[in-house]
Amino acid sequence: MPSVPAFEFDARPLFAAGKPPLVPILNAVSRLAPGQALRLIAPIEPLPLVQMLSQRGFTAESQSREDGSWEILFTPVDATEPDVGPE
Repeated sequence: MPSVPAFEFDARPLFAAGKPPLVPILNAVSRLAPGQALRLIAPIEPLPLVQMLSQRGFTAESQSREDGSWEILFTPVDATEPDVGPE
């Protein structure tokens, strides 16, 4: 079964408008399909968000982009681990 493409959320307009991005980001996380990842684009590396979502079962891979922003891929842990059943 093919995996569901990551949902992309660009938080840069929220930062530029001076609006707090946490609630919209968490709303996006709550709308993810089972096993779906979130690709977040932000002007900063959101380390507190990385920690918060890791406590909610996501891994995070961050990389800086050429334009100076950050791209963070939040993947549900259950989507990254192989399904190992009883032998």
